[in-house]
Amino acid sequence: MRASGLCRRSVAAVCALLLAVGALTGCQGWSGKDSADGAGGATTTATRPSGYGSVFLAVDECSSFGTTSFTEVPCTSERAAARVIARYDGKVADGPSCPATTDFVLHISQAAPASDEDGDGAVPQGYACMRKLEPPHPGDPGGGGGPRTIVGDCVYSVGRGQVRETACDGKGGKPPEYKVTSAVTARSRCPSSTALYVELGGGMPVGCARPV
Repeated sequence: MRASGLCRRSVAAVCALLLAVGALTGCQGWSGKDSADGAGGATTTATRPSGYGSVFLAVDECSSFGTTSFTEVPCTSERAAARVIARYDGKVADGPSCPATTDFVLHISQAAPASDEDGDGAVPQGYACMRKLEPPHPGDPGGGGGPRTIVGDCVYSVGRGQVRETACDGKGGKPPEYKVTSAVTARSRCPSSTALYVELGGGMPVGCARPV
């Protein structure tokens, strides 16, 4: 479940950013830092068998699900569970944001496997933005998860100026308290009905949320 930052209209203090690298959980506050790809939780690394594509987990390639790691597999395999929709080198905090409806981020540790991308004996550190092959999709609006908070998502307060995302249908373990109804460039552009400002990052960094 992804988390996002907030600022109540009645609170003048600026919230602090807490960025946790992982797949689905974590909290962060208002800071202006794009938080799209860093929801918290246990970091999962990827391992590669030989023979599946010239680039490890390239765009449109697929991974399996595992308890401690992911493995690249053919997308036609029964083991295939998610597809790469974007792939970047480096750290999540330093790189581009994943697409809005990314279900989870797969962190790729630097390694030296038997078969690699260019034959130099190494796979560079990076991250893959993943979309599950079958629903449910936690990254969809209101889905209650994914690394990004987007318009249509719901959140609940966890205290200290923090919110955490939950499913809008109430099936996420915590009932939703607010729903992000629009994204704008500045808080002053939110409608008067806004009760909460949620950090979204990107070109429209402010989410205008109202009670549900």
